[in-house]
Amino acid sequence: MGSRISVLNSRSLLTVGSAIGLAAFLYPFWLSAPALRANTDDVRTTEAPIILAILTGLCLLTLLVELTRAGGSGGDGRPTLTSSKAVALLGVLVAIDAVLRLVPTLLGASPIFVLIIFVGAVFGPSFGFVMGALTLLLSAFLTGGLGPFLPYQMLGAGWVGLTAGWLPRLEDSRQRLVLLAIFGAIWGLLYGALLNLYAWPFSAPGLDVDAGLYWIPGLEVREIVSRYGRFYLVTSLGYDLFRSLATVVLCLAVGGPVLRLLERYRERFGWQVLEASLPKCHR
Repeated sequence: MGSRISVLNSRSLLTVGSAIGLAAFLYPFWLSAPALRANTDDVRTTEAPIILAILTGLCLLTLLVELTRAGGSGGDGRPTLTSSKAVALLGVLVAIDAVLRLVPTLLGASPIFVLIIFVGAVFGPSFGFVMGALTLLLSAFLTGGLGPFLPYQMLGAGWVGLTAGWLPRLEDSRQRLVLLAIFGAIWGLLYGALLNLYAWPFSAPGLDVDAGLYWIPGLEVREIVSRYGRFYLVTSLGYDLFRSLATVVLCLAVGGPVLRLLERYRERFGWQVLEASLPKCHR
């Protein structure tokens, strides 16, 4: 019962945090033209510290809930990690992945998403979300990438790890690796498309000038989607294709050993309650 309550609390935390993050991405589309003009020169700087604080607190609370779970499976076939080992393992994985962001890359290619995907797939949605969000937070300090965009990057990476934890655990290792590579290819494009929403509503050269690529108040949903598609095509698709391709290549090239290593740690650090069949006592 205690384990089920902890899992429910963990899922509730992630649901609430994701809903807040999604609202932060989308709220500019409900702004009026005067309000949009007022925020154009100071894009996202007002709510960014609030979202960052909420995300950091969410990660810590989620981690705390995961660590206080009783022994046994969390309902997804993954055994519970004991607290000290889980903290150490997650810390090492986040540190390794954050350092990978220092590796020189071409255009939008980045090696950090591969480990986030694998951690989510092996250890589950909660650890995947925390892994993604904290990796972007730590790597921002290492690379000097601090700014109002950071909490939105953390959300995007957290959702990568979260959804990786929802993937089926295929028995065939090759099929599982291909599935993770396809998943990485999709998120390579989706991550860029999502992060564009951070600034797209504020990027119009002039709210009174219809350039055909930007959002302006009063557009219908179909026109918003059409304009965003054109904007994404001419500004981000090339970079995101490199990210998607790099993720696929890395998944297939190094994914096998990495997956086996993570699975080995999951089995070593995890434990499950075994119910032994005891003989009945007869008087």
